[in-house]
Amino acid sequence: MRPTLKKPERTPDGGAERTVTFEDRAGKSLLRTEGVYKQFNGVTVLRDVALDVRYGEVHALMGENGAGKSTIIKIITGVYEKDAGRIMIDGEPVEINDSHDARRAGISVIYQELSLVPALTVAENIFLGQEPGRYGVTGRSEMRERVSALIDRYGFRIDPDAVVDSLGMSQRQMVEILKALSTDAKLVIMDEPTSSLSTAESERLFETIDLLRQKGVGILYVSHRLEEVYRLSDRLTVMRGGEVVGVLDHDEIVPKTVTTMMIGREIRDANARRGYKIYEDNVLEVSHLRYGKLLRDVSFKAYGGEILGIGGLVGSGRTELVKCIYGALRRSGGDVTYRGAPVSKSIGRNIRAGFGFVPEDRRVEGLFPALSIGRNITVASHDKLSRVSVMNKGAEQRWAEEAIKNYDIRPRDRGYRAANLSGGNQQKVVLGRWLAREPDVLLLDEPTVGVDVGVRAELYEYVRFLASRGSIIIMVSSDLFELTHIADRILVMHGGVFFEEFTGAAATQAAVLLAASGQHTDEGVALI
Repeated sequence: MRPTLKKPERTPDGGAERTVTFEDRAGKSLLRTEGVYKQFNGVTVLRDVALDVRYGEVHALMGENGAGKSTIIKIITGVYEKDAGRIMIDGEPVEINDSHDARRAGISVIYQELSLVPALTVAENIFLGQEPGRYGVTGRSEMRERVSALIDRYGFRIDPDAVVDSLGMSQRQMVEILKALSTDAKLVIMDEPTSSLSTAESERLFETIDLLRQKGVGILYVSHRLEEVYRLSDRLTVMRGGEVVGVLDHDEIVPKTVTTMMIGREIRDANARRGYKIYEDNVLEVSHLRYGKLLRDVSFKAYGGEILGIGGLVGSGRTELVKCIYGALRRSGGDVTYRGAPVSKSIGRNIRAGFGFVPEDRRVEGLFPALSIGRNITVASHDKLSRVSVMNKGAEQRWAEEAIKNYDIRPRDRGYRAANLSGGNQQKVVLGRWLAREPDVLLLDEPTVGVDVGVRAELYEYVRFLASRGSIIIMVSSDLFELTHIADRILVMHGGVFFEEFTGAAATQAAVLLAASGQHTDEGVALI
């Protein structure tokens, strides 16, 4: 027998609490949207969207970045106003114009971008705007008591009195989850909730989701991680181009089916190892490179035609290494040469010499949010698009439009503001900036973080095409699967130096992880 979900609700006179139960509604329609349309500046972003979430189910929502997932969520929660269609809760039409309407409808949401106040405590954040008490006076002891009970109920390890600013990112994500759960909503929307969580914390979240499902709560779960979707969901709705293209039951959720639905075509195995040709005349050599205490003595060679993967744990010096090569950080010592000539410490000179760099934090270091797509793409190519320091506007427009078409950036409007793009399309813009130049050396730092499986496959194809033409590709990644299936050779960093090198069949995820932890692979031990 399922446990009863109790939702405290006080009567208007502050009297006794009553109980609302959801478990007896399991399987019945909770949320339903019909014919939802939405446009921004004349561009249709949602078209005839029908979505159905039932009580007691985890309903996943997937699609490429820009498919419309975030837009439909914001309409359901009152952030955006729909242009047409209707929303129904328990079979009855409702109008949701703001967050208060959503809360009254029993809808709670956890966004990927956290909405916490760093200076307040965990308890204060959880009850922000709904503080218990009478006559405008916050009942702090009651608030802390209720938060402690909530933490105990879901088994989270967090102090209700801790100031949020003192917490790590994963703990802040847990506070956001508790904040959503504090309303005992009947529908909880989770938008990439594990993006900042460790494996153990993610498993704890999954247990919480299973508990909520047993209690009859509906979960709308948005994720680009197919393994999570398969682990959790009862059904999956797939969106493409602002439309729903299909709904799958749990047993139908297989990678090939989902990715084909997401991108509208079958993709070749982007993870299969490839044969490749080494261009020995195109070589980058790093000798005894040092940077503060993070890089102690780094030496290696990278050749045109190969994808060289750089692995290692956070703090091992991976990011600092590629930034030193590019000129974004000034190295303390050592030499970097390209085709036998010294590499400059100037970013501008290195760009003109054929270098490109896609940073880990695309929004802060890679993108100019206030500029258009076109300007973001051409900003590094003024040397190719100007004469006597005067920009050729026609050439600039053609350059941008060709890149937008070649790299399938959506919307295909070079004047569209980059800040309004989805994460995957922002990454395409940053990558397209450099691919359009066909760089001789391309440095990639976590190029697929936060992008879905369809965009990943496209990025891999772009990078492999560039490598096949003789460019040097150096890719830093913390994704073991990505490293072991995309890179032709892997160098693993530990403690500011290269610890071990892997090629071919020896490049397994377990072996790379051992090396990143400072342990050599034992010969004769099978690692998978």
